[in-house]
Amino acid sequence: MRTPAESLPSTGAGTAEGVFNQQFIAQLVDIGFDAVVNVALAALILFVGFLVAGLARRSVKHLVEKNPKIDPTLANFFGGIVRYAILAVVGIAVLTRFGVETTSLVAALGAATLAIGLALQGTLSNVAAGVMIVFFRPYKIGDFVDIADASGTVKDITLFTTELTAIDGVQITVPNGQAWGDVITNYSANPTRRVDWTFSISYDDDIDKAMQVLRDTILPDERIHAEPEPVIVVVAHNTSSIDISVRVWAATADHWAIKWDMWKKVKHAFDANDIEIPYPHQVEIHKES
Repeated sequence: MRTPAESLPSTGAGTAEGVFNQQFIAQLVDIGFDAVVNVALAALILFVGFLVAGLARRSVKHLVEKNPKIDPTLANFFGGIVRYAILAVVGIAVLTRFGVETTSLVAALGAATLAIGLALQGTLSNVAAGVMIVFFRPYKIGDFVDIADASGTVKDITLFTTELTAIDGVQITVPNGQAWGDVITNYSANPTRRVDWTFSISYDDDIDKAMQVLRDTILPDERIHAEPEPVIVVVAHNTSSIDISVRVWAATADHWAIKWDMWKKVKHAFDANDIEIPYPHQVEIHKES
């Protein structure tokens, strides 16, 4: 089979200059042909590599999610590691395709890693924090948390960021470095939570009667736990009201539903028992001219 160089017509045959030109052109054609082949093969390697990396990530994620013994939070984490590992091998294969030797490549990668590490300290700290979050699990997917001055339900945890969905549906992306380096409040971590209310009554009302109305209204709800024991106590004598605090325990999933339900039920119960809930009054004095 003839190469592209062999198929070229001769130019200036019989002279030294013609031979030199022919050889030079042949070399250029051979180099160009090799370059085209290498570029095409490199593009094919990249295409297949990205395809395989994506498939591997999804497969690992699916296998982890199917295993009941493994936390679902680890699915994206392990999937991401597999994807980046495959892409690193693909990158080495592409460079090798262009004649870069493995030994020199390792040395270059070492120098590049140091330079990149210095330049991307913040990004690498996010990766390190992501590893800490995944393995120590201060929160997991589905938890409602406060992290880095942001509140929401954890939707995803990647190597670099934690994605939250706020209560109004807004997406919030928090760098893992900020999440791990700040106070983390996880409202979903424990199976039970305390529900607190403070109800105000007038100084003219009977305190014992008001406290009994609160017991009869709140405590019979089947969602409220008997242990720890509910607490109903007077907590303050304010300028125009007496404040009564109610503290009960319930399942974390029922916390907000109970809290909202009782605000309405207690108002109806106070009205039915002629117990006044004080509110500011404005008195206008008109002077006769």
